[in-house]
Amino acid sequence: MLVAANPLIEVRLGLMVWTIVCFGLTFLVLKRFAFGYIQKAIDERRERIRRSLEEADKARSEARRLLEEHRALIGQARGQAEQILAEARKVAESMARRVKDETEADRHRRLEETKRQIEAETHRALQQIRTEVAELTLIATAKVTGKVLDDSDHKRLIEDAIRDLDFSALEQETVR
Repeated sequence: MLVAANPLIEVRLGLMVWTIVCFGLTFLVLKRFAFGYIQKAIDERRERIRRSLEEADKARSEARRLLEEHRALIGQARGQAEQILAEARKVAESMARRVKDETEADRHRRLEETKRQIEAETHRALQQIRTEVAELTLIATAKVTGKVLDDSDHKRLIEDAIRDLDFSALEQETVR
């Protein structure tokens, strides 16, 4: 038989029995006083971890839902912004069109007013020319005939002089 160098490694019946008895007593004491508390702590920790995982899953699903809502809101905001821009463009175009129409109407009104003023001035100038021609005719007739004419002679001479003059050419030029 081989002899071991260390006495703890030697197989002895007494040492084995005492080791088993000590192990059993330690096991019974641990089972009675420690294993219950250790198992309870492990179960509690397992339950906390399970709840934490459930809460994390809930938080993750809530975060996904909120992210989707956020994306939907951003999409709606973009759509509303585009709609507002389109409406603003329409308003700006209609305002520009209205200003252009008002300006055009004002221009036409001023042009018509200017035409009326020109026609009135032309008519007044023609009347003045007729009057001056009549006066010059009377003066020339008085100098040529050497006599003073009465009102009926004046009227007849003026009408003859004016009838001979052609003012229609001047009137047609002003209308153009």
